[in-house]
Amino acid sequence: MKLFIIGLLSGIISGMGIGGGSVLIPSLVLIASLNQHQAQSINLIVFIPISIIALIVHIKEKNIVFKYTKWIVPSGIMGAILGSMIALKIDAYNLKKYFAIFLLFVGIYELIKKR
Repeated sequence: MKLFIIGLLSGIISGMGIGGGSVLIPSLVLIASLNQHQAQSINLIVFIPISIIALIVHIKEKNIVFKYTKWIVPSGIMGAILGSMIALKIDAYNLKKYFAIFLLFVGIYELIKKR
């Protein structure tokens, strides 16, 4: 039941375009007792169907400006490859710390940014 609730919350947040990994990864580490590498890997697998559904909804609502995607998609793929290779070289404890620091900065930014 815990995993169902974690999945539901991360799916809702992902569908909003916020990033369900910010809920899914810490939840899997803290509640399901997975290590950071396992949690991040599961997040990537979960991300595929959730992003397809969210993409369909956003295309129907005409929220996507496709002219920007020709640069963002290829560079995002290259970044994902590079990031994965880097993450595999970092031990799970330090990776967890770096992810926590990243989430802290994102949270602070969201609190202080102008509307």
